Parts: sequence; structure tokens; C-alpha cells
Amino acid sequence: MTEFDPKAFVATLPVSPGVYRMLDAAGKILYVGKAKSLRARVASYFRGDLSPKVAALMRHVAAVEVTVTQSETEALLLEYNLIKAHRPRYNVILRDDKSFPYVLLSAHEYPRLTVYRGPRRPQGRLFGPFPDARAVRSTTRQLQKLFRLRGCKDSFFANRSRPCLEHQIGRCSAPCVGLIGREDYARDVEAVSLVLDGKSTEVTARLSAEMEQAAGELRFERAAALRDQLSALAQLQAQQSVAGAAAGEADVVAIAAAGPDTCIALMFVRGGQSLGTSHFFPRAPLDEPAEVLGAFLAQHYLDRAPPGEILTSLPVPDAELLAGALGARAGRKVVVRDAQRGRKQRWVEMARQNAENALRMRIATRASLRDQFEDLRLALGLERTPIRLECFDISHTQGEATVASCVVFGHEGPLKPEYRRFNISGVAPGDDYGAMAQAIERRYRRVQAGEVPAPDVLFIDGGPGQVASAARALDAAGARPAAVVGVAKGADRRAGQERLFLLGSEAPSILPGDSRALHLIQRIRDEAHRFAITGHRRSRGRSGQASALDAVAGLGPTRRRALLKHFGGLQGVLRAGVEDLATVRGVSHALAEAIYDHLHPGAR
Repeated sequence: MTEFDPKAFVATLPVSPGVYRMLDAAGKILYVGKAKSLRARVASYFRGDLSPKVAALMRHVAAVEVTVTQSETEALLLEYNLIKAHRPRYNVILRDDKSFPYVLLSAHEYPRLTVYRGPRRPQGRLFGPFPDARAVRSTTRQLQKLFRLRGCKDSFFANRSRPCLEHQIGRCSAPCVGLIGREDYARDVEAVSLVLDGKSTEVTARLSAEMEQAAGELRFERAAALRDQLSALAQLQAQQSVAGAAAGEADVVAIAAAGPDTCIALMFVRGGQSLGTSHFFPRAPLDEPAEVLGAFLAQHYLDRAPPGEILTSLPVPDAELLAGALGARAGRKVVVRDAQRGRKQRWVEMARQNAENALRMRIATRASLRDQFEDLRLALGLERTPIRLECFDISHTQGEATVASCVVFGHEGPLKPEYRRFNISGVAPGDDYGAMAQAIERRYRRVQAGEVPAPDVLFIDGGPGQVASAARALDAAGARPAAVVGVAKGADRRAGQERLFLLGSEAPSILPGDSRALHLIQRIRDEAHRFAITGHRRSRGRSGQASALDAVAGLGPTRRRALLKHFGGLQGVLRAGVEDLATVRGVSHALAEAIYDHLHPGAR
């Protein structure tokens, strides 16, 4: 790369809007920014009065590239796409870009009430978003208890001949078998929609009127049921209401900063009710809080539908520009503004307090974790405090659907985006040593290739045999962490009695039950166990569904999937008769007979 001359370069830049990219000597993008005037913005980086953070960036800059755009909005979108694609070291980067869950009322004659999370917009009406899956599941369960809407899949619904368990425990009115009329079910659907829209007072008035009418007609059981429904609805309102809130829909975004750490709290308000708060901890090496907030809004909302109003705890630079870009993508008006008075200001204050509390907890947790890592160094006799830990575990059922897990911990706790599972094949059923060796060799070949950071300590859920197997796999992969430790349960498998088998040591070591290092080891071991079991259950469930149909001659993967989808799973296929099976696309009457005879030998 030729020597970069800032003065000559700036002189060639236009005064047009665009995007600039700071590159290091190897051509790697360090920072991406947008500008109303490329010449003025880029020139500001080569003056002498830079802040310490910007000066730290400029010491690594070897070149600058620019892209001229037609408008500031186009520059904003290009900046967002470049940051998302390259994740530059000095930009604000969100570590958590997960999608949020919603409550879905499907588009069906008898709509289904369920939890939805995904990139595609389904047919039906979405309510939310909710801050986490626990909140949306809780809301869905409460609404099903209140109004008894179905939650089953359409294929399951279409093939019922008698009420299911959900009806028997009072959570479904069984429209599948006609135990509720279409008009009555539609009235319950409307009530659910009103509650999710924050208009539960209308539902309360309607239920109260029905209760009085039932009591006046001496239908006391019906009146008692409506009374209980009103009581449950009042509890739901009390759990979700914001003090002093009137009807409204907004996302409330507040920021808290302490040294290099930043927390952003995102509170969802729908129908004047708080649906909860989610917290983000963006990487923000350069920008001030207001700029971090603006970068968060761009990254968070430019790939998901925004609400009509976004309230912020600080004035955001280029708020009108961002609102215009979001509105253009959403196809409706979007407002971005800081709230300074009234109930909206109280919402912002709530979000700000949440951000500060979450940041304090994160800093305290990280300090505690660093102490645990230091104690681990002492317990294992390492020269330096480890930064990255990995733990492997194996899960199977009598050798079936063997899955290995790899979980990763750092000084901030679990690094879940870096977790991995390995489906094990080519080893004898129940051969845990072979399964462990295969998983570790596959993982550490990627470490050797530079695709995955190398851990400082590798934990294995098991004893000397597993450790020896892991050592052979590491030698085959050409990698060796500073320490390889087997974690074996005690004689009666109680926590606190774990024996540690350190590769290279002859005797196991047992840490005291109150050891912080042991608590860290237990935590990562238990997390690896949980992750392995979850993967194994999914794998076993998939293989279990397919295995019963695999041996049917003439039934290939496409028709097998069509059957399972049509009947809602293997149990639905087992309940189906020959004529029912023949209604599935691609399944002839002869094939339907073969399927039925295979699943029910001797039944015909």
C-alpha cells in the first residue's frame, strides 16, 4: 500500500454525502462512518485536537476509502450494511441481534393463539414484541386460561376426532370437534385481540354485563365462571400496567455508561402497557452516549419493523434522518424523539433506571467472574489467568443420536453465539471415548486453521479415559491448550465432590466445596451438559419421527415429510386410516395401504 497523504486526499473529496471507511495497513476496515459532507467530515480526523479515543483509532489508520451517495438517507443505509457485514473494531457493534418473540393470532376460521419468532411475517396478526420468550409464553398461557383459544397446529386441528388434553384441563374450548360455535369462538378471539391491544377495560365491561345477565337468569355456574375470568383478567392487567399510562404504543430506549461499559435498555410499551425490558451491551470504543444511542437505533430497527414512536433518553444525532429511513422501510410514519415531560418522560426514566441497574449488575458479575478465573489459575497452576474456557460433553440414549456439545466461557460469562454441537457418526454406539475424540478433533482442526480462537483451558466432562481420548484427538489436530481437565463426579454424584483430572498429573485433585474455581468449573460443566442434552433430544425426536416410516417401500423423504406435516407428526399418522393417508398429496391408495400395514401389522 502506498504512503497515505491525508492533506492531498482530503482535497480530492467532494462536499457530497457519503460513507467513509478507515483501513489499517493490511486493508482491514477499522471504522465506518457516514457524512453529510465527506470533505468536512474526513478532514476533521486529521486535525490536532482529537479526543483520546479518536486518536487511538487514527494511530492505526493507513488509508481511507469513500463512497459518494445520492442522499444522507442512502449514506445511513450503506453505513448500516457495511457495519453489519464487516463488524469494524471501532464501530458500535451489538453483541445481541436476536429476533424478539410475538403473540400470533393466525389467519384461520378458528385462529390459533401461539408464540411466534422468526424473520418471515406469518399470515395472521402479531402482537408485541415481547422482551423475551418467558414473557410471551406467560402471556399466552394466561390468555389461553382466560379465553380458551386453541394452540395446536392446523394439521393437528384438522384431524381431531375427540377433544385433546388441553380441553380437559380447561385451556381450549375444542373447536376442532364442534364444542364451541364459530360466533362464540370469534367473540373470544376479539376479546384476546382487545386485551393484547391494551383495551382490556372493554373486555371487562363485556364480561361484567354477561355475568350479571347470567346471574339474573339463575345460571349461577356460568356467572361463577365469568367471575373467575374477570378476576384473572384483573390480575393480568395489574402485572402489565405502567403507572399513570394512557393508551399508547412506543419503544422506549435509554442508555447508561460507566467507563468503557455501556448498557442500552429497550422497553416495549403497547396499548399503554409495558411488556417488559430487554438489555443490550454494545461494543462502543469511540462514540459518546448520544452517538451510541443513534448507532443502536440504526442497527436495531433497520432490519425489523419499528413502532410508530421511538422515545430516547438523549437527543439522537440525525434523528429526523433516521426516522425518515425507518418510515420509508416500514411504509408509515415513524417518529424518533427524546421525551422531556409527562407520562412519556416517566417511561424514559423507567428505562434509564433499568439500564443503570443492568449495567451495575453486569460490572459486578464480571468482577466476580474475573476473581473466579484468577482462582482457577491458582487451582490449575497456570502461569497466567485464563481468558477463554471451553467444555465438551457427550449425550445419547443407549448409543442412539449421539451429540457432543462445546460451550465457551469468557470473563463476561457464557459466550453463547460461539457454542457448537457435533452430530457424531462413524463410532460404535455407546463409545463415549470415540465420540469425544471425534468432536474435539473436528473442533480443533478449525482452531488450527485460525477459524476459531484457541481456549486457554479445555474441560472434559469425564475422567481419565475421556481426558486420554481428548489428548489423542488434540495431538491429531495439532493443537494443545495450556490445560486439559477432566471433571468427574464424586462417588455419590453430588455437587462439591468433583474430582479433577489434569492432563499430565497422575493423581486427581479435589477442590473445597466453597472454592470459587470449583463453582466456575461446575457452572461450565453443567452448561455443557444442558446444551448436549438439548441437542440430543432434538436429534432423537427427528430420528424417531422418521424411523417408523423409513422402512416403507416407495415412501421417500418428500412424501414422508408431507405425511408428517399433514397429520401434525407421527402420532397423527398412526391414528390415520387408509383413506385418510390417501388424501395426502403424492400418496396413492396402494401406498396408503402399505403405510398402514407397516404401522399396524396384522390390523387388516
